[in-house]
Amino acid sequence: MSRWCWRLRGRGRPPKERWIRAGLRGLIFAPIDDSGAPLQRPPIHLRPDEFEALRLVYLEGMTQEEAARLMRVSRGTLWRALDSGRRKLVQALVERRPIIVSP
Repeated sequence: MSRWCWRLRGRGRPPKERWIRAGLRGLIFAPIDDSGAPLQRPPIHLRPDEFEALRLVYLEGMTQEEAARLMRVSRGTLWRALDSGRRKLVQALVERRPIIVSP
């Protein structure tokens, strides 16, 4: 497990660190055309915390409370990460756009 936090510049409350599995940065999933070549479309960026939330809840089968406790965030924060991640995945699949997991 490693800590991850993105910093927003400016005023406001600083974002809370999220605990995620190490080694998630730099993943790229790209759709291909009929000839097998990757499609050249603008990518959709999935944040590491969104990826980890999706993995814990949908792949590992954890409840939102268990996943939030493991990531050390509130259930509401985990729900927002799940919602954002689901929207991005559906948009990428429908529009046939690459998905990049990056900070």
